[in-house]
Amino acid sequence: MARFTVNSTRFDPYLGFKFKIIIDGQPVAAVNKCSALKRTIEVTPWYEGGDSSGPRQMPGKCKYDPITLEAGVTHDTTFEEWANKVNNFQGDAAMSLATFRKNISIEVYNHQGQKVLAYNVFRCWVSEYQALPQLDAGGNAVMITTIKLENEGWVRDPIAELKET
Repeated sequence: MARFTVNSTRFDPYLGFKFKIIIDGQPVAAVNKCSALKRTIEVTPWYEGGDSSGPRQMPGKCKYDPITLEAGVTHDTTFEEWANKVNNFQGDAAMSLATFRKNISIEVYNHQGQKVLAYNVFRCWVSEYQALPQLDAGGNAVMITTIKLENEGWVRDPIAELKET
């Protein structure tokens, strides 16, 4: 059975290495890793009087896991400026209660560079920010900055399947 409607001869899923993170309408430079989008629905047991066979299972509260982004250290200050809006070293007056939450987009591309999948993530804010990794004069690793985003949910952006050539 074909998994794609327009490209019926394609049987392999999309690869997860071509993606962009869009913040404030602009792609963030050098993002090389994005954690999974995950939500968990709490299970609420419900016991009915006179029925000793066990509890019924009902869906409860929904929780969205934080998203972690990793990027190579560059001169792009998007992560740092955003993290400073939540907790600024200059004091409470330098914080921004009006703009510390942002909506972001996570876009996935196929080998031809066509956008094939996108998710919009709502009301994100920075709960953890790592400006620099551990520095090691004897190593040769790329410097990575990390940001952890709390969010209030996400939805898939409807993108029609494109004809691959």
